[in-house]
Amino acid sequence: MTESPAKADTAPNAVSDFGIDTTSQSTGEAIKDYFARLRGGELGSLPALLGLAALVIVFWALSDNFLTLNNTANLIAQGAGKMIIAMGLVYVLLLGEIDLSAGTLSGVCAAVMAMHYVRSGNLLGGMGTTVFWVFAIGMLVAAGLALIMRIWVGAVLSLVAFLMAVLGVPPNAWLEMLLAVCVGAAIGSITGFMVSKIGMPSFVVTLALFITWQGVLLQFIGDGGVFGIRSSQVLFNVANGNLSVFGSWVLCLIAGGGYAAVVLGEHFARLRKGLVTKPTPIVVFKVGAVAAIAIVSTWLLALNRSPNPNLVTISGVPYVVPIILVLLVIGTFALNRTRYGRHIYAVGGNSEAARRAGINVSKIRASVFVVSASAAAIGAIVYSSKAGSVDPQAGGLNTLLFAVGAAVIGGTSLFGGRGKVAHAVIGGLVLAVVENGLGLLKQPAAVVNIITGLVLLLAATVDALSRRRAAVATR
Repeated sequence: MTESPAKADTAPNAVSDFGIDTTSQSTGEAIKDYFARLRGGELGSLPALLGLAALVIVFWALSDNFLTLNNTANLIAQGAGKMIIAMGLVYVLLLGEIDLSAGTLSGVCAAVMAMHYVRSGNLLGGMGTTVFWVFAIGMLVAAGLALIMRIWVGAVLSLVAFLMAVLGVPPNAWLEMLLAVCVGAAIGSITGFMVSKIGMPSFVVTLALFITWQGVLLQFIGDGGVFGIRSSQVLFNVANGNLSVFGSWVLCLIAGGGYAAVVLGEHFARLRKGLVTKPTPIVVFKVGAVAAIAIVSTWLLALNRSPNPNLVTISGVPYVVPIILVLLVIGTFALNRTRYGRHIYAVGGNSEAARRAGINVSKIRASVFVVSASAAAIGAIVYSSKAGSVDPQAGGLNTLLFAVGAAVIGGTSLFGGRGKVAHAVIGGLVLAVVENGLGLLKQPAAVVNIITGLVLLLAATVDALSRRRAAVATR
């Protein structure tokens, strides 16, 4: 029996999202299917990767200092804070929402952390009586709102922030970093409640909070004030320190070997059970490519990259690299391997269908703001460490725009339902390369902003066009 012309015309050219579970493919067929999906608008992070490669080549040709080991390590550290904030924003963008307050709320978290250190744990003395009790009650309110929404992590972290403030915990770098994350989770709980329970548009809520947190930050530090944290070796080394050479190779073994073990273990487990999986040569090539990148990068960073090698030795993988890797693994696992992650994609794809399927849409919508704010706090720790201080501009200026831009440039859709945490890392590298490269070429801030804005506009255009093409292909 022959297939009707109408049916043949509507047959898909590429394997659908769940096709790999029911369709066996050879290596050649898998490659053809990949290019068919590209033609259908499923570009993923490919445009960002191609753009990153092009930018590296251009800046390499224009500046002799761009691809030096010292500049490469600095480039990663310089962009790490915004990259981490972008990781959290991916969760919000997956629902088609936006968090415009992520930048300034990260500044508030950094200010509380630095104030706790500078004031020897005495936030009451640092804030003043009225402001302190407003802050403490705000932490309690956030805990209560998180309990109402049954976001247990947000409730616990908010209570921890309240107790640390009221009890006057002595200064300790690790506790101060925990305090920053707890304050971020509390702020995220408040934001999530207003968006999910009250029903306010996220754009309006977070725009108002963007201005509010900017004022709070100024209140905490004072106009022209600054909190220095360079004297804390732990806080300063977060973005400025490096692993030992031995530790760098251990990290390489754990990261590369762990990735290979997980991917190959899952692949061969599926083969043993007779389940359909990707062709083995493609899986092995992918693992080999990641391992090669890890080994070469570690070998290069293990070399002495000091500008004065006879006087100072600077070697090893920067601390921010394992921080980013850990957050990447946790964020990817949460989205890809947990029910929570599946619910996020479901709500982002079609919130009404998700609600009818029994998903607590309100809770999911609130929780992503807690994730975003917590990630913003971690990003604040990193960029404050890099600067060695916290001032009233912390988290302001272009921090938010660069963080959102990193997620979108990497491949996360502004329309919701499509994106990965890895996209924030890729997009963050693109923006870091642009900022660093133009800085080496001594271009003014105006040029940096113009080019960054055009890169973001191009990424948003590609996203819109690819979605339109994908919609046409599925009709």
